[in-house]
Amino acid sequence: MSVPRSLPRGLADWLHARSLRSRLSWSASAVVAVWVLLLAVGANVLLGSALAGQADSVLQARAEATATTLAVTGDGTVTVVEGGNDRALDVGTWIIAGDGSVVEGPPGSSPELDRAAIGLAGRGQRTIDVGDDEAVRLFALPVREGGTQVATVVTSTSLAPYRQLARLALGGSVATALLLLAVVHLVLRANVGRALRPVQQMSEQAARWSAEDVDRRFGDQRRPAELTELAATLDGVLDRLSAVLRHEQRLTAELSHELRTPLARLRAEVDLARDRPSGAPAVTEGLTAIDAAAQDMQQIIETLLQAGRAGARTAPGRCRPADAVAALLAANGATAPLPAGIDIAVDVDPELVVGVDSAVLQRLLAPVLANALRYARTRVRVHGGRAPAGGVLVVDDDGPGVATSDVDRVFVPGWRADPADDHPGGGLGLALARRLATACGGSITCRSQEAGGRFEITLPLG
Repeated sequence: MSVPRSLPRGLADWLHARSLRSRLSWSASAVVAVWVLLLAVGANVLLGSALAGQADSVLQARAEATATTLAVTGDGTVTVVEGGNDRALDVGTWIIAGDGSVVEGPPGSSPELDRAAIGLAGRGQRTIDVGDDEAVRLFALPVREGGTQVATVVTSTSLAPYRQLARLALGGSVATALLLLAVVHLVLRANVGRALRPVQQMSEQAARWSAEDVDRRFGDQRRPAELTELAATLDGVLDRLSAVLRHEQRLTAELSHELRTPLARLRAEVDLARDRPSGAPAVTEGLTAIDAAAQDMQQIIETLLQAGRAGARTAPGRCRPADAVAALLAANGATAPLPAGIDIAVDVDPELVVGVDSAVLQRLLAPVLANALRYARTRVRVHGGRAPAGGVLVVDDDGPGVATSDVDRVFVPGWRADPADDHPGGGLGLALARRLATACGGSITCRSQEAGGRFEITLPLG
């Protein structure tokens, strides 16, 4: 909820300092207050109109009853026919002849009321209010004889009871509205707090997991729709954090692994150079080897650090396997033609994201795909999607397959099913794929089946 800039600084600071629960409850209470105000005003206006109509109805009934007691002579003189209940009709009643003279008026009437009653004579049926503190309503009813108005009956009543009732209704509506608003605000505040409590708990859990157990997730438990979206968002944040940590760990592991060989060669050449006489040809050869090892180390460091910097800009340790597979096939097709007569089908969920760098995933898939292309007769299929264990990529071929006794040995460095098959490889590709999969927090397995080979790669979700 944004705060208008035109508000005083103190009030704006107060609103900014309120919690989300306070802001939601106060804003909802303000909306309810507007509606209650409109309803209260409307109800009081309707009540005032109804009371005014009731007063007019009473005055009109009295005026009509009084009109029945009037008699008009042939010369137009208006007389009153006295009856048993005339005294009740005479209270606050004026009978004014057509010439403006008062035929009969209430006893003890004030001059102001008399003037107002006379002023209504001959002006048709109408009402007026006289006075402010002690307001009196006058109602004029014309009396006609033969189509000619011969007299006017004016009745009056005090508006004090009606106004007192209207004031009581206004006070009651104000008190009811305030009580209603207080109850609504307390209920809203309690409900908003109850609704936001799971959000607070989930936020605290995410904070703890990010510090202590980054692999924990909220999962797909049944929750309200809003909390499901929040859980998915927090899981995505934790996935990215986990991917970043895996990326950093993998970068460190790769750096140490790649530097170990040239560093060992460098130290060995230094030790040998110490034992050789100065100026010997072997010293020159040793210095050349040292220089080559140093260049290798420099190139390895620059390559890995460049990969680390690039990953930091683009969510390190995450990629879409569909894009990685497409890039790998395009790279293979550019460097060497694919085997003739082999159809490669790719069916990988484009929305699947795993916690592995695209370059690492391609290095992992390359020996598996090369193995499938080597043994396939007519087709190779790469498909993948989301599974409970994570993201799963499967590489199938319709070749001779792998024997049950060999499903584990295919990952042993240097092992080959047929050493005399004239294949130029050294049997290290699948071993490298398993090492990379393990370093990424995943796994790779070979399945024995009746026809064709099948390798399943499981990777953490990104």
